[in-house]
Amino acid sequence: MEIIMVVCNVPEAELAQQIAETVLGEQLAACVNILAPCRSVYRWQGKVENTTEIPLLIKTTRAGYAALAARLLQLHPYEVPEIIAVPLVAGLPAYLTWVATEVLSSP
Repeated sequence: MEIIMVVCNVPEAELAQQIAETVLGEQLAACVNILAPCRSVYRWQGKVENTTEIPLLIKTTRAGYAALAARLLQLHPYEVPEIIAVPLVAGLPAYLTWVATEVLSSP
């Protein structure tokens, strides 16, 4: 079972908590880290934007990614939210097994 980490930034802490609770409750992820606010600077529709966002680090399986991404799109207020998956090249086997058993799409 391939474990991945999905990165998604949201505009406010309350939404970060809501998303974390939703994806965990629906077993789309095993763990969500809600990080401290950060400053995001990016180009959007021809303008440089500068805003505060809350990063989420979401641990799930590769097989569960599509369902998680679809749910994040439903919950997220941005027109084009950052939803990116990063492969994990190594990890504590017991932790990786735990993630795999907590995600609904895992066999």
